[in-house]
Amino acid sequence: MSQTTVSETIFFVDKASRIGLQAQIRETVVSSILAGRLRPGLHLPSTRKLAAYLTISRITVTLAYQELASQGYIQASSRSAYRIADNPPFNTLEIVTPSIEAERIDWSAKLRSSFIVAKQIRKPLDWRRYPYPFLYGQMDSSLFDLNAWRDCARRALAREDFELMAGDFAAADDARLVDYICSRTLPSRGIRAAPDEILVTVGAQNALWIVIQLLLGRGSRAVCENPCHPDMSASLQLSGADVTAIDVDEEGLPPESLPEQVDAVFVTPSHHCPTGATMPVERRVALLEAAARKDFMIVEDDYEFEMSFLAPPSPALKAFDRSGRVLYVGSFSKSLFPGLRLGYLVAPAAFIREARALRSLMLRHPAGHLQRTVAYFLGLGHYDALVHRMRGAYHGRHIVMAEALREQGLMIAGSAAFGGSSFWIAGPDGLDADLLMADLKEDGVLIEAGSPFFAGNEGPCRFFRMGYSSIHRSSIAPGVALTRNCMDRLRPSS
Repeated sequence: MSQTTVSETIFFVDKASRIGLQAQIRETVVSSILAGRLRPGLHLPSTRKLAAYLTISRITVTLAYQELASQGYIQASSRSAYRIADNPPFNTLEIVTPSIEAERIDWSAKLRSSFIVAKQIRKPLDWRRYPYPFLYGQMDSSLFDLNAWRDCARRALAREDFELMAGDFAAADDARLVDYICSRTLPSRGIRAAPDEILVTVGAQNALWIVIQLLLGRGSRAVCENPCHPDMSASLQLSGADVTAIDVDEEGLPPESLPEQVDAVFVTPSHHCPTGATMPVERRVALLEAAARKDFMIVEDDYEFEMSFLAPPSPALKAFDRSGRVLYVGSFSKSLFPGLRLGYLVAPAAFIREARALRSLMLRHPAGHLQRTVAYFLGLGHYDALVHRMRGAYHGRHIVMAEALREQGLMIAGSAAFGGSSFWIAGPDGLDADLLMADLKEDGVLIEAGSPFFAGNEGPCRFFRMGYSSIHRSSIAPGVALTRNCMDRLRPSS
């Protein structure tokens, strides 16, 4: 073989892969060009020869080569022969290895010493291969209408939509999505807001981060719930504010426990994270009265209200607000899918202007195509249909799981009164839920230890969370039984 001809042995195709054979051939050529392994002028194997080597159709190789030629990576030299283009789309660079080993960097001296790393809620990325995934916040893909989502994504790529999406949004958001939030999403929570009072964010955490940056700093005083989401606790600590974590009870955060001096209170009143407790109306009114009296802001993280199958959800705390002291954070990630990362912030227009400017410095705006796709998914009724399916499925799983927990003698320490998708479980005194979580994983059972949710490190945590959004209904009872057995094995000896 001529030294100017590429050997067919560099090619490999996986006929069982979801990726098409043409795409695999193109990827081999492109990656080899980018890596510098295929130089300009080198001849590729003929279509006939490569097809015979890979035992695939010659037309498949021909179409792959033609596509590469149209993209400028290769060029035809005869009817069935191709060579690497003289000027492929990407120029490769020579990699220069320093002759002297680079001096190691002391990152402990470079990084801010005050940086706080959130306690991690450990969830295996391959959780779907476990038979009993009691993980919170994961989706059941069988309930999601993927064809409808694809249709909405295609609609968002129509010429008129694409021209809008491809332009510079500057700091603006998709008007169609904002209109839906104003007209449909917020009224269902008892909230009225104008478009200039809404900011689209990259999930609820992004909204909370923006709020914290605008409200708090060194010398500020903040209050959060205990337990609470570890990302919230870490974000507050990182702000430099003096943070007080107040223990919640069966009705959420007690307003009478608030310190006299406070600048911002962060709460999950409709569905406390992680216990699921719901703050009654009387306590919400008391919290608002305390905010007016002590002159502090309330940041309401309102999530999963769509999953109301036991009772209608109570109105959001923001619905009772008449002075603009409540900043409201919502998210589509829990009801659509967690990888969506799309949320929104509702606040007075003056606050939203500052929040929009800060977001612009961070990431300009969430991806335009994603915003428009979600707008279509919401506007065409797919979202409401999805929520209806989820409510029905979750209701059935809730009943099965509540019964299984009772049969196994597991203590339900908290669950959402309106439904939700998880139970907060209290193990016996002395139980280490982190050890329980590790041992259960060996049995194919995934739960979430409660320790990351609590402030401080006062020894083993006996609480853990079990979700049912992603587990098959028939797997719930045996999974709970395995959990009970493992708890018995770990029970401290008397």
